[in-house]
Amino acid sequence: MAAESLFGVHGAALEVRGQRMGVLASNIANASTPGFKAKDIDFKSALASMEQDGNGSLDAATKYRVPLQTSMDGNTVELNEEQTAFAENAVQYQTTLSFLNGRIGQITRALKGE
Repeated sequence: MAAESLFGVHGAALEVRGQRMGVLASNIANASTPGFKAKDIDFKSALASMEQDGNGSLDAATKYRVPLQTSMDGNTVELNEEQTAFAENAVQYQTTLSFLNGRIGQITRALKGE
């Protein structure tokens, strides 16, 4: 049985959420870097891309953010927005991970005959 059928879309979702966490963390880390352009990953299009290609490339789903208020130094990071997006993504990542851990536990118990 293939991993896709065992875990459904959740394996790809975990990978997308993990990569998005890295992008958001980079935005937060560069909040004071002049000229830094904040990016984000569109989860829905990234997940669709992962399901079609399976290659893990999320370039097409990665977009530059358009700030509500532009900075004098050209930096487009809005720290409050980034921190909120990071926290929401972290909760979603943990939820997906918990689901997968539960599924792995079910499979393990089935293999042991419990």
